[in-house]
Amino acid sequence: MPVTTEQAEAWVAAYVHAWRTNDPVDIKQLFTVDAEQHEWPYETHWIGRDAIVAGWQQRGPWQEGGWSFDDWSVLSVNGDTFAVDGVGEYVELGRFKNLWTVTLDDDGRCTVFRMWNNEI
Repeated sequence: MPVTTEQAEAWVAAYVHAWRTNDPVDIKQLFTVDAEQHEWPYETHWIGRDAIVAGWQQRGPWQEGGWSFDDWSVLSVNGDTFAVDGVGEYVELGRFKNLWTVTLDDDGRCTVFRMWNNEI
């Protein structure tokens, strides 16, 4: 089923919420059981929802001191996949220009998440 821009925006809002809470329940709601999360240049390749949850929770210290991901937009939607452009700012880490591609299943859960981070 094709994703709408509104569904993409709702998914990103839920992602930001889950990143803020770092609650396993919030994170699990975003991803399918066999989802994949890949990030560059960090060579992060988490396969399976449990691995994604564990990976997110290991990054809790990144959020210390505060962070934001308020400056983002959906660039395009193509079938079951959408692209997001945004800027993440972390007091402890700096500013990062992000490009995401997110593929959703028919229930609105992510099957494949790809992120490219570029420090700015």
